[in-house]
Amino acid sequence: MTDQAAAATAGSQAAGSFPGAEPPEVLIGYYREMVLIRKFELTADQMYKRAKIGGYCHLNLGEEATVVGLMAALREKDYLFTNYRDHGYALSRGMDPGRVMAELFGKSTGVSKGRGGSMHMFDTQTRLLGGYGIVGGQLPPATGAALALTYRGKPGPDAEAVMCQMGDGTTNIGAFHESLNLAAVWHLPIVYVVVNNRLGMGTTVEAASGEPLLYKRGASYRIPGERVDGNDVVAVREAATAALDRARIDRQPGLLEVMSYRLRGHSVVDPARYRSAAEVEEAQAADPVPAFRAQLLAAGLLTEEQAVLLEDDAAEKVASAVAFAESSPAPTPDELFDFAYATPVANAPRALPGQPAAAREPRL
Repeated sequence: MTDQAAAATAGSQAAGSFPGAEPPEVLIGYYREMVLIRKFELTADQMYKRAKIGGYCHLNLGEEATVVGLMAALREKDYLFTNYRDHGYALSRGMDPGRVMAELFGKSTGVSKGRGGSMHMFDTQTRLLGGYGIVGGQLPPATGAALALTYRGKPGPDAEAVMCQMGDGTTNIGAFHESLNLAAVWHLPIVYVVVNNRLGMGTTVEAASGEPLLYKRGASYRIPGERVDGNDVVAVREAATAALDRARIDRQPGLLEVMSYRLRGHSVVDPARYRSAAEVEEAQAADPVPAFRAQLLAAGLLTEEQAVLLEDDAAEKVASAVAFAESSPAPTPDELFDFAYATPVANAPRALPGQPAAAREPRL
């Protein structure tokens, strides 16, 4: 086992767990979500390379168990903030695959009306309050949302909470430390989740962090931290649920480090040449989707025929999502400035470049 592999499993909670008391329909449901995310992301990769998707595109390939486990711990009324690797979270949070794909295509039927693209999923109904393109950009607003919750209601088992997801590289920026400090001082109901894929883009955690065990970073602010195996969907759910319960009941913020190794480069266009052949082979061997499938089959909770039907259903949903996105209209130029402000603002720009001055009068 490599040093990185050892670090990935050190301190993990219930790695490889498969509780016998877990309802079969719940486990099968987790696999269904994981397969949908896998099919969606593989298709997004294809669509990007066909120039159907523009801008940046970051995939959750290899992180499916982490995504589903985290979302299983959230309640419907909880709030979620993520970084730019947000497609899987949007799907698992309950967004329609067609609207998510339409957002990638930049269409007006997308979850952000085509204005956000891959990195900026947003939906108030599912309380996913944004994927954020700037590293760490989600931490201050997520912390602010948690502060707002302290004014809106009292702590308790039914209280709302916030989950703020980020990558390992985010733990080195100022907003990370400022946010954790405020969360501790103000006793905010928030759980910060670091998805550690061992690489901040192409730099290893060990090369960039004086303390590579990132869950320990909360100790400076007396925030409890925990590391969990991101390939174990049940272990991720249990760790996240416990942290969220502490946030709800005790107003104790938490820090969860989830070891989850992405199978591709940082983005679709990244060839990931900074990885050795051994590291790539190791990551592929630990792929959580086929591993969970095999686990369900071995436990007798799923037959091969049922698995194929489930996987075919996911493929059909993604194909329908692509068809919906392709047939959807693009935003028109006259809508360019819509939604720039929540309410009308005097002298806000309304004209396009090249239009006569008379056309530049604000439209209220």
